[in-house]
Amino acid sequence: MDQRGRTHEVDWPARPDLSLALNRMGTFDWDLDSGRMHLDGTALGVLDLRPEEFGGTPEGLLGRVAPGERARLERRVEEALREGRSHYGAYFRTLRRDGGAAWTHVQGHVLRDPHGRPYRIIGILRDATTDPNEPGAAGNGDEGRRRMTGVVERTTAILAHARTVNDVTDVLKDPEALGHLGAVSVMLGIVDGARIHLVAEGQLGSYVPEIEYTRIDAQFPMSEAVRTLQPVFIASREQFQRNYPQLWPYIEPLAVRSGVYLPLIAQGRAVGALGLLYTRDGDFTAEERNVLVALGSGIAQSLQRAILFEQEHDLAEGLQRAMLPRRIPDVPGALIAVRYRAARMGRDIGGDWYDVVPLGDGRVGVMIGDVEGHDTDAAAVMGQLRIVFRAYVMEGHTPGAAMARASAFLRDLATERFATCTYAEVDLNTGTLHLVRAGHLDPVVRRGDGTCHRIQVAGGLPLGLPPREQPGTGSGYPVTSLELHPGDTLLLCTDGLLERSGGDLETGMRELMDAAREGPVDVEELADVLCDLVGDAGGGDDMAMLLLRRRGTPAPRGGGPLHQRLVPGDPDSLVMGRHLIRAAVAAWGARERADEIELVADELMTNALVHTDGGGLVSLRLTAEGRIRIEVEDYSSALPRRREADDWAVSGRGLMLVERLAEGWGVEPRGGGKCVWCEFAVPPGDGR
Repeated sequence: MDQRGRTHEVDWPARPDLSLALNRMGTFDWDLDSGRMHLDGTALGVLDLRPEEFGGTPEGLLGRVAPGERARLERRVEEALREGRSHYGAYFRTLRRDGGAAWTHVQGHVLRDPHGRPYRIIGILRDATTDPNEPGAAGNGDEGRRRMTGVVERTTAILAHARTVNDVTDVLKDPEALGHLGAVSVMLGIVDGARIHLVAEGQLGSYVPEIEYTRIDAQFPMSEAVRTLQPVFIASREQFQRNYPQLWPYIEPLAVRSGVYLPLIAQGRAVGALGLLYTRDGDFTAEERNVLVALGSGIAQSLQRAILFEQEHDLAEGLQRAMLPRRIPDVPGALIAVRYRAARMGRDIGGDWYDVVPLGDGRVGVMIGDVEGHDTDAAAVMGQLRIVFRAYVMEGHTPGAAMARASAFLRDLATERFATCTYAEVDLNTGTLHLVRAGHLDPVVRRGDGTCHRIQVAGGLPLGLPPREQPGTGSGYPVTSLELHPGDTLLLCTDGLLERSGGDLETGMRELMDAAREGPVDVEELADVLCDLVGDAGGGDDMAMLLLRRRGTPAPRGGGPLHQRLVPGDPDSLVMGRHLIRAAVAAWGARERADEIELVADELMTNALVHTDGGGLVSLRLTAEGRIRIEVEDYSSALPRRREADDWAVSGRGLMLVERLAEGWGVEPRGGGKCVWCEFAVPPGDGR
C-alpha cells in the first residue's frame, strides 16, 4: 500500500477492455452478409447469457429481448441502414434468467463499402440500470413515460380509422401496437348480454376455446372488470391462483407473472374488456395505471363506434336484401348464380337489384339494375321498380315495351330518381337472346370455348327520364338479338363490380373480362371469383351480379322455330299455315299424327281469325324434350273457354278436340294479347 493507502490492483492507466468490463460494457461484431454475430464475455453477461446458449447469430438473442422490444430494435437498425447513417442507439428491456427485467443500451457503428452498401456493424452493449437520466434509473421513468404515452397516442390514432370490430382486433393483435407496453398477450372481450365474448387473443398464442364465452357474474378478472367498471391489476402468479381459481389452470402453463384487465366503458356502460398479460413480477406504478386506463378509454370509444357501425350496416344490408328476390327459381335448361354485396362505406343502403322471371315454355327473363342514390328512398324505389318490371314481363310484354312501361312507372312515382337497367329474355330451347338496355353497362358473354365478348347493345335513356322516341323502336328502347349457344354464359352486373380506387370503369371491365375468361366453368364458382376482384378496393358502392349459363343440347337440325303470319281476309295465309304444319310434322318424324296435329292447329288458327281482330302468328318448333309445339298468338286479351256443345251445335267443340288430341295445352298472356299453345309427343320411328 502506498503513502495514500491505495492498493495497486489495477495498472495505470487501465486497459480499455478492463474499463469496459468494470462498467458492464460489452462489445459485439455483426457480419451482415453472413449473419454471424460475435459477443464478448461482458456482452453475454449483460444479457445474462451463457456462452453455450448463444449460437453466434442474432436469433440467439431473442430469448433475452422482451417481445415488445424486438420490433422496435429491428426497425431502429433498418432505419439506420436505409437512411445511410453510420451510428444508431437504443434503450430496450431484457429478460433475466430469473424472470426479472433490466434495461440495456445498444450503440452500433455501421461499416459500408465504397458503394455505400452496409456490410458490418460493430457496437457496444451495456447495462443501463443505473443511468441517471434513462429508463433504468431508480426513481426516474421519464423515457418510459414518454414511450408508454406515445404508445397510447399512436394506438388511439390508429384506432380512429377502425370501422369494424375486426379492425379493432387487428390493431390490438399487432405486436408493434401494444408490445411497447411490455405485454406478451392481449385479449379483447365484447359484452354480449349477460356474457363476455372473447373475440381476440394474440401474441402469446394462448387461445382457449373453453373460455371464449364467460358469464359476467363468473369469477374471472375480465368479468370482474366489466361487473365493477374498475380495472383489475394482478401483481403475481400467486394472486392469479388465489383470486381466480377458475382461470388459474389456463394461466399456470404460461410464463405469465402479472396482468391487468381494463373495463372498456362508453357512455357509462361497459361494452367490453381488455386484458394484458406480462412476464414481469410486481405491482403497477401509479403512472402505469394512469396510462393503461387512458389506453382503455381510447379503445372503448373505438370499439363502441365499430359495434354501432356494424349494427347499422347489418340493419341496412338486411333491409336491402329483403327487397331482393328471396330465392332464385330453378330454370330447366339454365344454371343461374346471383350475388349482392352491400357498400362498406357507412350505413347507406344501395339501389342495386337483380331478378329472374320464368316465362314458361323454356323461356326466362333476367334483369339487373341500379337506382340512383344510397339511402332508404333509393332502396324503396328499387323494390317497387323491380316488382313492377317483373309484373310487366310476366304479363307478356315484349322486352322493349316492358322497359318503356317501367320507365313511365318510375316517372309517375315523382321521386326525381332515375335508374339504369338491362333486361334479357332467353329462349333456352333455341338459344334466342333478346336484350334491351336503359343506360346500363353492356353485358358480357363468355362462350363455351372460354372466349369473352362485350355485347354492344343498342340502348335507351335511363328509366325515369322523359321518353325519347327512336326511329323504328316505338318504345324508345330498341331490342338487340343474338344467339346464346349451349355452354355460353351471360354476365350482367352493376358498376359496383367494376369500380376501382383511382381507376375508371373501363379498367374494371377489362379486369372482369380477363377473370371471366380464365375463371371456372361452374357459375357459382365463377361468381365467387368475380366478386373477389373488388376485395376492399371498391367498397364505396353496392354491387349486384347475375350469371346465366345455357345448358342442354341444341334442337335437332330443322327443329325450328317456323313462323307463318295469319292475315284476316286472306285465305292463303291459313292454307300456308296448314301446309307449313304438315311439312314440318313429316320432317320431324310424326307422320302418324299428322292429321290430328293439323286438325288441332287448324282449330287454333281459325279461332284467332274468327274471334279476334288484327290476325295472328302461328309458330312451330321441336322442343329439346322431343315434342312438337304449336303456338298461335293474337291481339285479344280474352281467354278461350271450353263450352259444352249440344248435338246440333255448329261450334263449341274446338277446345274439346285440343284437349283430347294434344298431350298438353295452355294460354299465356303476351303484352296486349295472348298465346294459345299445344304440344304433341313425337312417336319413335325411322322418320325422326
